[in-house]
Amino acid sequence: MKKQIINGLLLVAILSVSASFSEGKKTAKKIPSHGANDICSGLNNAWQAGEELVYRIYYNWNFVWLKAGEVTFNVSDAGDQYQFVATGRTYKSYEWFYKVRDRYESKVDKQTLLPTVASREIKEGGYRLYDEIHFDQSNLKAYSNRGRTKEETRRINYDLSGCMHDLLSITYWARNVDYTKLKKNDRVPVKILLDKEEWELNVKYHGTENNKKVKKLGRFNTVSFSPELIEGDVFKESDDMKVWATNDKNRIPLLIESDLKVGKIMVVLKSHKNLKHPMDAKLN
Repeated sequence: MKKQIINGLLLVAILSVSASFSEGKKTAKKIPSHGANDICSGLNNAWQAGEELVYRIYYNWNFVWLKAGEVTFNVSDAGDQYQFVATGRTYKSYEWFYKVRDRYESKVDKQTLLPTVASREIKEGGYRLYDEIHFDQSNLKAYSNRGRTKEETRRINYDLSGCMHDLLSITYWARNVDYTKLKKNDRVPVKILLDKEEWELNVKYHGTENNKKVKKLGRFNTVSFSPELIEGDVFKESDDMKVWATNDKNRIPLLIESDLKVGKIMVVLKSHKNLKHPMDAKLN
């Protein structure tokens, strides 16, 4: 159970729009095009090379909130692509329970924001996983080199049902969603390839929420939404997750709250630098 708890914490931090795809059953519904919010295309106006976001993860166990770890996101320029890197780690004070050192990396085409290559290197307790996926978006093909370590992999080929994202690319794509074209309770589809499966989920838009207090950061004007969760070892079918992001051009996730099968989690923005736009959503 420890592995599932920690893995859930880090996935929630990384996937502020859609969490814990490694649990539950695959859905079968098709994802339609939504015009300006089409998952198959997108131009970036929300972030720039050099941006860094750091999130602190809190875990609630028996009504006590514990500082569990951090996830850091970085963006860099790679010619005609953007490169994203997210690293997750538990704090030393938490490692009596479980130690985590994870790294996620993705390169996306600047014209579509679709990934060309994505990798995960997972070190959680005694568990190890390396998975590097190469995407051929034009021909709807992909292959991964997957195994316990980078030196111990086997190739797996995939036929894709359509354009496809990975964990990091869908997170950054979502920051460019045009919320002005959405009404309260509208749903935005997201679709990724993870753990040898295609996952098709929806994100429910709740609308704007002004003067939202965020722990140690102050108050902000926000937009809020909830990702569809999949029942499994981390979440129950009745669990609810809610995400608040800045209601400005940066669209930075500020706060994520969710129930788990065991306890609760809270992910809070700790620091940021090199934003593309001023933090206009901050009130004080």
